[in-house]
Amino acid sequence: MDFTVIDAGLVAKLLLLLLVGMGPKIALVPFLEMTQSFDAATKAAIGRQMVVTATVAALIIFATGALLMRLLHITGGAVAVAGGIVLALLALKMAAGPTEKHGKEDLGLPVDTAKIAVFPLAVPYMLNPVGITVLIIASGEVVSIVSAALVVALVLIIAAFDYLVFTNIDVLAKRMKPASLVISEVVFGILLTAVAVQLFVAGLVNLGIITANAAH
Repeated sequence: MDFTVIDAGLVAKLLLLLLVGMGPKIALVPFLEMTQSFDAATKAAIGRQMVVTATVAALIIFATGALLMRLLHITGGAVAVAGGIVLALLALKMAAGPTEKHGKEDLGLPVDTAKIAVFPLAVPYMLNPVGITVLIIASGEVVSIVSAALVVALVLIIAAFDYLVFTNIDVLAKRMKPASLVISEVVFGILLTAVAVQLFVAGLVNLGIITANAAH
């Protein structure tokens, strides 16, 4: 990401990456599965806590990402490779379809709504490896207050969209067909796997292990 020139292309690229990395799609099916036994008010409360937790975590990661990379002697390429690997594991589960439950209903254990809102719903489903990777890399590459403000503003815009979705999930769920949700999760899982591969390859290019020509 080149923050020296802030134009429509950079904004669109960041918005798309953050929509994948923080948007509602990856968290949607796990949220519906893990909250299906709760009433609307409880679901909305879990949604609020999930969005707030993911947003605060995202802003902290962006604020400290560059410092952490320097302290740990990690490059942006290494972050991209690691993010690609972790995202691939998550995406492959989505692409395989709903073969396992995300919740603990089958164990007969009481569900702690505060805990599930933080993990796994806020992280790693809402704030997923794409978002974490993008924010860490952006943290190390921003060159001005304006470029930093742009990233923060886009994070808050995505967070507002997430908040709107998950605090009105019952209304939206009535319009969603289970079959279409499953199909969309599988398709999105395949697309995310492709994103994971691209992250991995971009990281290898950044590290100098392969050339940019070989990546195309």
